[in-house]
Amino acid sequence: MRPYLSAILALGLGVMTPLAAAAEKLSLGEISNYLNEMVTAKGEFTQINDDGSISTGTLYIKRPGRVRFEYNPPESALVVAGSNTVVINDKKSNQPPETYPLSKTPLSIILDRQVNLGRARMVTGHRYDGTATIVTAQDPAHPEYGNIEMKFTGNPVELRQWVINDGNGSKTTVALGDLQKGGALPNSLFDVGKAAGR
Repeated sequence: MRPYLSAILALGLGVMTPLAAAAEKLSLGEISNYLNEMVTAKGEFTQINDDGSISTGTLYIKRPGRVRFEYNPPESALVVAGSNTVVINDKKSNQPPETYPLSKTPLSIILDRQVNLGRARMVTGHRYDGTATIVTAQDPAHPEYGNIEMKFTGNPVELRQWVINDGNGSKTTVALGDLQKGGALPNSLFDVGKAAGR
């Protein structure tokens, strides 16, 4: 699987920054509320691919249902999710853009209109490692699509990292710097037709 697909299937955020974290595990309700309140966000990311290669770029989120990964040179890839579709366009590959239903990716869990990590069989792991709360979640109806492992610090709640395990055994970490939440992001950023070159 191409690394860009792994990124979107897993969407991992998180170069951990040395911030003081609350010394207790965050509840699933607190984390769900944080994600639901994050309507728009922008941040730099570092992606660690399954083969150990590293890519960087800028991530844009507009909930519900929209995300955009712009990769920095020498990469020439663009990954856009919108209109219930994910488009992966790697201009260096000489292959046509790939498209996938957003619903078949673990990314759909946090881009949902109403995130509810308390749903039955959605969360398969919820622990505190002494620094951050780590939540592993999957689509309870389709665990074969893989899962997303998210890392949150507290006080205030912040998403620091996520790791995507894509169901094919591939693992991708996307680490973010500070997420800038709020502000207007034009819908044109998430135009899947434009991303696919149509």
